[in-house]
Amino acid sequence: MQLAKYSMGVGDRFGRQARAQMRAIIQARAVGAAIAPVWNKSNREHTIIGTCPMDVRNAVEAAMRAYSFNGEYHVDADHISLKNVDWFMDSSDFFTLDVADFTGKPAAKADVKKFLDKHKNLIGKKLSIPGVKEPLAVDKAEAEVIANKYLLAVQEAGKLYRYILKAKGEGNFIPEVSMDETDIPQTPRDMLFILAAFADEGIPAQTIAPKFTGRFNKGVDYVGDLKVFEREFNEDIAVIQFAVKEFGLPANLKLSVHSGSDKFSIYPIINKAIHKADAGLHLKTAGTTWLEELIGLAAAGGDGLKLAKDVYADAYKRREELSIPYATVIDINPAKLPKPTEVAKWTADKFTRTLRHDQSCADYNMHFRQMLHVAFRVAAEMGDRYLNALDEFEDVISDNVATNIFDRHLKPVFL
Repeated sequence: MQLAKYSMGVGDRFGRQARAQMRAIIQARAVGAAIAPVWNKSNREHTIIGTCPMDVRNAVEAAMRAYSFNGEYHVDADHISLKNVDWFMDSSDFFTLDVADFTGKPAAKADVKKFLDKHKNLIGKKLSIPGVKEPLAVDKAEAEVIANKYLLAVQEAGKLYRYILKAKGEGNFIPEVSMDETDIPQTPRDMLFILAAFADEGIPAQTIAPKFTGRFNKGVDYVGDLKVFEREFNEDIAVIQFAVKEFGLPANLKLSVHSGSDKFSIYPIINKAIHKADAGLHLKTAGTTWLEELIGLAAAGGDGLKLAKDVYADAYKRREELSIPYATVIDINPAKLPKPTEVAKWTADKFTRTLRHDQSCADYNMHFRQMLHVAFRVAAEMGDRYLNALDEFEDVISDNVATNIFDRHLKPVFL
């Protein structure tokens, strides 16, 4: 099973937007961008909302039938580990192997020595890689630091891959390795040794999600030096292309950008880089669809607007609780959050202008948006009230979802 050159991870917290998401994918294909959708939903999201992995596949396949779609699509077991992977086996054909818990922890000394001895050709000399501005020069001390930081994580990814392989069978799933949920970015030097370790572990990863320099906060734009990101992204592509040939990794191995929704300032950089290098890309998004549901509800007015305001009022009161699981990927200034009593007086237009990610709009509030991004637990606790509203206002919600994915994500990244 091979993943297409271009793919996009689409999240659907409440399992009601698969058809709207497919509309955007079909629209992209109509203008020449064959993008494979990959539906992702984490164990944590299932637990909060009260769904199970097979619910995702059922919703996706219903959308496929509705559009008579026979193109490539996948269902992702998102950020799984040995603790929870069994739950996803039957429903998923894409597995994001999350090894963040092991990054930064040293492997056994004998394993580190064996790894460095095997790859001594990468150490102590200037390695010229096409597309990397300066030759990579890694001395023995730095190589040992890199190995101690990442070798154990790759070994754990290998264990998880082989566990899935035994259950699913070779060729029946796509492995992705996620290293993004850590504090320290991986440099192109790090990537070179990480990919060498992939080969040693026999992990035929088709995408790798590194931690890039800068902030990839949920649902808002990239924060960081664009020139640094551009160099890093281009050099990561070059290192991957080199490693594919050097270590015999899958030819379609590509970068995966996690927390990729709404990173509008880096989309032109990504677009230029993948087309210049003829490289693939997996752009992973999630909560942006949930926010478009809220925007659609608010835009509908009446009960929809009231519900959206109620979600915010509860989220505001519980902001510390709701923020804890996302502390490393949100930056909310409580002083910048409007009081619920103020929001209660807003019109539908005011609410949607404040929430919609349009940085040219004076009303847009990134703190308000991030607060609601992590507030899907509040909607889940509303039960039928929220789900029934999604059905009642489906037309306006689905238009927002489809437009957001195509106009703000697929077009600037891939076309």
